Amino acid sequence: MKEIVTTVETSTVDNRTTAPSFQVRNPATGKLVETFPHATDTEIESVVEAAQQAFLSWKTLPIENRARVVLRAGEIFREKANELAAIVTEEMGKALSEAKAEIALCEGIFGYYGTNGPSLAADTPMQAPQGGDAIVEKLPIGALLGIMPWNFPCYQLLRFAIPNLVIGNTVVIKPAESCPRSALLIQQIMSEAGLPAGAYSTIFASHSQIEGMVADPRIQGVSLTGSERAGAAIGELAGRNLKKTVLELGGSDPYIILDTDDVRESARAAWTTRLSNMGQSCNSNKRMIVMDEVFDEFVSELTRLAKDLKPGDPKLEEDGTFSPMASRTAAEQIAEQVRDAVEKGATLHAGGTLVEGSGAYMAPTVLTGVTERMRAYHEELFGPVAVVYRVSSEDEAIRLANDSAYGLGASVFSTDVDRATKVARRLETGMTHVNTAAAYGAQLPFGGIKRSGFGRELGPEGMDEFINKRLLYVNR
Repeated sequence: MKEIVTTVETSTVDNRTTAPSFQVRNPATGKLVETFPHATDTEIESVVEAAQQAFLSWKTLPIENRARVVLRAGEIFREKANELAAIVTEEMGKALSEAKAEIALCEGIFGYYGTNGPSLAADTPMQAPQGGDAIVEKLPIGALLGIMPWNFPCYQLLRFAIPNLVIGNTVVIKPAESCPRSALLIQQIMSEAGLPAGAYSTIFASHSQIEGMVADPRIQGVSLTGSERAGAAIGELAGRNLKKTVLELGGSDPYIILDTDDVRESARAAWTTRLSNMGQSCNSNKRMIVMDEVFDEFVSELTRLAKDLKPGDPKLEEDGTFSPMASRTAAEQIAEQVRDAVEKGATLHAGGTLVEGSGAYMAPTVLTGVTERMRAYHEELFGPVAVVYRVSSEDEAIRLANDSAYGLGASVFSTDVDRATKVARRLETGMTHVNTAAAYGAQLPFGGIKRSGFGRELGPEGMDEFINKRLLYVNR
């Protein structure tokens, strides 16, 4: 696990700095705010053993009791919402309103699993041969390791942790190196809610320590959100040690415009989606695929929206400004991908420049004419870059949409819902949407296929990943 910013939603397997410690560096200014040392090997051992011991008692509590603790944690989380949002903005540069929106998403996770967890974990009766009784039980499996990213430091963490705590597993969180403060505040919230010592732990582990934790027989499963390179590394290590994994990796989601009554409004919606979190979302609309008859007007409106934007303070969000990316290195890498495309013949309509200074500002960008010769065609663009492709038929749009190593999400837009739905059904993704960029909610499963990973978070499926679906057969 190395700390280099990639252009994908990175975890700490290949995260974002070369610093020897966890540290908060304000992306707006580049200034180092605070550092936190890596855990010692003794501390790692203590945390893993505590997670194992806590599991032995936590799993025996009635699930209704565990759910009540989670609901209480949600209440405390809500009380600290503004504090958490401010921390997130300083840690990774997210606009303050977007940080508050992330916190609101988290609140729904506590409520959904705290309320519905017991029914989601209920036994399933099965038709049994020979007159016996058969049920499938959903049982916890033990201590789990969560390797978390920086782009949604609260949401990603909790959508892994909360369903697993309700089912009866214990959780060890390895946060992103750039987001230690938000992780520590969530740790405090969990402790205040009444989780027993060891049931939920946060550890500032080094790369070699993470490898040791994955191999440790007391750790029964690993969840990682990060790049495909990170996923391959953890998947290989977990495979060698026969550990269950959930991998939520990169994405290059197609955003197909088949037709529209209002081209400019459609472009504005697409632009707002692309700039959310400064494009640093795994399921952002990174490939806009637009029908020929509306293409020119669509690109013209995107270009108008992108021009003349200035770097701004993410805490203030003044009109006509944009926020920093999560790090200077991340901004430099997305600028290099744009430069590669332009040098090989792509058309740069707006943006594409790295703002001088120590801040992590990359001017929002509009590109057309991207071809297979360019990195931008094949790689995930994890930043504020809108790539727009022109197509002339539904079949061409579908071929282009599916011509990707990734398969996370997709969206299709049309005034004819049936037409859009038929196209959506032909897309090779884990999530497909019609007439909306993405559907969010604790009730809805999230995950992808191909090099976007495997497994699901949230929804009923999010509680079914790290469980023992044990058959109980009683012969009558």
